[in-house]
Formats: sequence, structure tokens, C-alpha cells
Amino acid sequence: MTSEKNAQVGQARETFQMLFQISQLLNTGLDAETLTICIRLCELGVDPEVLAHVIKEIRKVGENAVQNKPSNLQPH
Repeated sequence: MTSEKNAQVGQARETFQMLFQISQLLNTGLDAETLTICIRLCELGVDPEVLAHVIKEIRKVGENAVQNKPSNLQPH
């Protein structure tokens, strides 16, 4: 790898670490893998506001599924 490529990789890692720290400070609940996916989607042209809305909706559906789960289910 060239020194220029090494510098780019280092900058990308540093940028990601800063974004991850901001994400944690804002209590987004995104882990590193999910944040990486979101960043890649934005780089591909997905509107960040739409992406945020979709993530919120997915979380609502997940929360509702957990809340509505019958507690008397027994494994077969």
C-alpha cells in the first residue's frame, strides 16, 4: 500500500471514530456496524432524513412486537 493510500485509510478510520463518538453522544443507539451501513447508504445517495425516519419506524415495530408478545408461550 502506498503512503498516500495509508493516509487515506487512516483519515477514514479517524473520521469514522469521530462519527461514532458523535452518534454515542447523541444516544442514537447505533452500533458501529449499523452506523457503517448508514454511512454507506448516505454515500450512495440515500437521504439521511429518510434513513433516520426508516430507522425510527423499524424500532417502533420492534418495540411493539416485544410488547405484544404473549408471555405464556411454551416451546414445543
